Amino acid sequence: MGASDKDRYISRSLVKGLEILKLFSAENPTLSLAEIADKLGVSRTTPFRLLYTLQDVGYLDQDEHTKRYSLTPKVLELGFTYLHTLQLSDIAQPYLEKLRDETGASAHIGILDGREVVYIARASARGVPTINVTVGSRLPAHATAIGKLLLAFEPAERLNELLVGTELNKYTHYTKSMIFELQQELDKIKSQGYAVSNEEFENGICSVAAPIFNNHSKVIAAVNIATPVFTLKDGILEKVFLPALREVSEQLSISSGYRLPNPYERK
Repeated sequence: MGASDKDRYISRSLVKGLEILKLFSAENPTLSLAEIADKLGVSRTTPFRLLYTLQDVGYLDQDEHTKRYSLTPKVLELGFTYLHTLQLSDIAQPYLEKLRDETGASAHIGILDGREVVYIARASARGVPTINVTVGSRLPAHATAIGKLLLAFEPAERLNELLVGTELNKYTHYTKSMIFELQQELDKIKSQGYAVSNEEFENGICSVAAPIFNNHSKVIAAVNIATPVFTLKDGILEKVFLPALREVSEQLSISSGYRLPNPYERK
């Protein structure tokens, strides 16, 4: 199909509408009809119907006093829709590598599948022996930081389905194999917003995990860092590891469409 043939199928109105949305920026958060027409190089009558349409479908707002237009939060949905078409593992990889480089620990992302954690991304530590987790590995949720974090944010009914009547295998002396004991810890994890597994799956390995939320404020995955316990000296877990982990979990949540709570909004 030649260029002239393709032109027949192009919606000029849609192109102009998208061009209008792109005119707004931090430097130009509001624009008048005259300014929009001038930037597009057209008469005022050309963008008027497009502006009315964009306002009607919710992408633009017009101040009733100044008559100036501004973008609405709905335009964010366009970007979030794109992000949601990408695999979380692809989006997360640079963040995991940054987390690994800042802490010297291995970093992973996992999702919950029944009573197991499935690891979907990782950045292995350099020169430090840690648990050998590869993409696709499955580990018991009740014995891992990622697993406990994800269990903690499951609805109560679903959590009962996963735990009640099941046997929790013990992998080390520290593994919590009593359901009541595990549920008490899950309540604490949900309250504090992170989980720690200290030699509960493998002796000598400690891991800490934080949640990744989506645009519906639902936990969809968790990110962790794992390191040998001998590296945890002088409060490094609380002073270095946890702040770095929380920052990455927050960035990944935002990338997944999560809106951070506004500290100035009344509860």
